[in-house]
Amino acid sequence: MKIFNTLTREKQELIPIKEGEVKIYACGPTVYNYIHIGNARPLCVFDVLRRYLTFRGLKVTYVQNFTDVDDKLIKKANEEGITVPEVAERYIGEYKTDAHGLNVMDADVHPRATEEMAEIFDLITALIDKGYAYESGGDVYFRTNKFDEYGKLSHQPLEELEAGASERVDAGDLKENPMDFALWKAAKEGEIYWESPWGQGRPGWHIECSAMSRRYLGQTIDIHCGGQDLIFPHHENEIAQSECANGCDFAHYWMHNGYINVDNRKMSKSLGNFFTVRDVAAQYGYEPIRYLMIASHYRSPINYNVEVIEQNVRALERLYNCREGIEFTANNAVGALTEEEKATVEAFDRRREQFITVMDDDLNTADGISALFELARDINTAMAKNPSKELCDIALERFNELANVLGLLYEKKEDSIDAEVEDLIQQRTDARKNRDFAKADAIRDQLKAMGIVLEDTAQGVKWHRE
Repeated sequence: MKIFNTLTREKQELIPIKEGEVKIYACGPTVYNYIHIGNARPLCVFDVLRRYLTFRGLKVTYVQNFTDVDDKLIKKANEEGITVPEVAERYIGEYKTDAHGLNVMDADVHPRATEEMAEIFDLITALIDKGYAYESGGDVYFRTNKFDEYGKLSHQPLEELEAGASERVDAGDLKENPMDFALWKAAKEGEIYWESPWGQGRPGWHIECSAMSRRYLGQTIDIHCGGQDLIFPHHENEIAQSECANGCDFAHYWMHNGYINVDNRKMSKSLGNFFTVRDVAAQYGYEPIRYLMIASHYRSPINYNVEVIEQNVRALERLYNCREGIEFTANNAVGALTEEEKATVEAFDRRREQFITVMDDDLNTADGISALFELARDINTAMAKNPSKELCDIALERFNELANVLGLLYEKKEDSIDAEVEDLIQQRTDARKNRDFAKADAIRDQLKAMGIVLEDTAQGVKWHRE
């Protein structure tokens, strides 16, 4: 598999540190509010990465953190008159509701920044001892100009970064250089704090991820991933502090997903086009959101609007109809593969290889979905030919395998009907046998008015809800 590495700006063959195993760290949410549709993209994209690597036979260890102490949590706690841990606990719960709704698998470890203070202290102490960090007025800062490779991820020279930082520097900061960033922040009055070797305070955002990654995955990891907006300063700073403290590479591959626009405009609360996952799911369900997040290549920008999400609903319906068609046909089928059907299985397998080829090319989920639809078309054709039970079973296995890698088709469909509807379907079947087509059509119309649509097939009558 080849991955576009932000660090090298080229596609590179994925060569794990340890053969057969991949260690991934994904930056998780700051838990002060409901996640928005922009947050949903890395969740879904890198969930597919994890699923795909597992499908390809690799053992994946996946760590995704919760940032549970931050200026935003402190502000939220003050607004609501509750504690920072109470804010964090509430929105971790809300995150899990949305993530599970999007069919995002739980990470192997979900560390919380506030539970990793010992590791954070160790990292900061190592950086101070090596001369890469200094204490100033109860804060601790990292010396960016002491790390010669600073800027290597964002591909910006230090001089340009310094020029931008000098315009943003806070007059209250006691930094040696405007580019220096906080590893530890002295507590302000009324803020949550921890006792540390440098006094009461809390960790900086960047050091939290370095500490959690090192504790659960080791000093060097295979893949670090997150949104494009995290490249600078967050991931740039993670590299600097981790590599200076540990004396080795931090991550071999960096993957970043593109932005989401709303109606072709940047999503922003000030523009009134800011949507939470919960809001959209309340109207359309979670699965069309997941489909949106993976229907384009992960590095490309995507555009959210009502028309697109409704198209996704219809696309998913076509895939569900394919699976339901296989299951219906299988219930009425018998026998083993015929010689002719062996060629059909080979066609199914070529779609599987097509899927692998495109997904191996920098996780091209857009073309992966196309391969799934082409497999669905092949299956629909096969199901119309009175197939054997064995062919139905193979078709279902191949179809579900690819859908599961993409994390799609996980919603449970209503598959039961009441006795009245079942009786009407049987009456219509009997009417057709007796060539009473007027009665059969009348019953069909009656069922349609009840939201039940019938389809006559060689294997019998299929139904689905309108």
